[in-house]
Amino acid sequence: MLNTSRPAIKGISSMATRQVLADLVAAFASRTGTEVAIESVGGVDAARRVQAGEAFDVVVLASDAIDQLIAAGRVLADSKVDLVQSGVAVAVRAGAPRPDMADEAAVRRAVLNARSLSYSTGPSGVALARLFARWGIADEIRSRIVTAPPGVPVGSLVAQGEVELGFQQYSELINLGGLDVLGPLPPAIQITTTFSAGVCATATPAQADAVRGMLAFMASAEATEAKRRQGMDPA
Repeated sequence: MLNTSRPAIKGISSMATRQVLADLVAAFASRTGTEVAIESVGGVDAARRVQAGEAFDVVVLASDAIDQLIAAGRVLADSKVDLVQSGVAVAVRAGAPRPDMADEAAVRRAVLNARSLSYSTGPSGVALARLFARWGIADEIRSRIVTAPPGVPVGSLVAQGEVELGFQQYSELINLGGLDVLGPLPPAIQITTTFSAGVCATATPAQADAVRGMLAFMASAEATEAKRRQGMDPA
């Protein structure tokens, strides 16, 4: 039973952790009766809203984004907890030809051969853009890159046939229909993002204590199964 005597914990996160947080929040609520409401949006938008002082109790974003919010005084410095690590996978529309993704050279060929491709605007997307620049193909493929609107999964564009080749966090691809996930990027070029949480400076002392309790649970061994089920590893 939910504890209605205490205000709900209010949070915001990037889309990459939406499903795993839903599972963990449900487990935490069943154990403690604490109500939790976490809004999942594009990571850039989430960071902007916390930076602007919007009232939240907890924020879950890529680790470096949490560090920036701590530096800005928007997240309590001693509250950061690393929750999960997530890698990037590649997908095509269900039934479409499946390009080879066995190694770095194969992925480079697939990117060059794709009529269109898309990746997120988050940390993994920034890393992919650097990879394409290192390969010397950034200018050649620039006109073929489709930018997903904030909060819209790259996988959705792939499933709808708007994009031929999509790169996104594996956790965001596995729950979408209409896709064939080709697998993770090869180890030599895999992009791993650590997602962390922190207590927002706008939280009351009582809410901050409640968040710390929730984050301790989310970082515990009890949460490992849910993380693996959603395509992530414990941090």
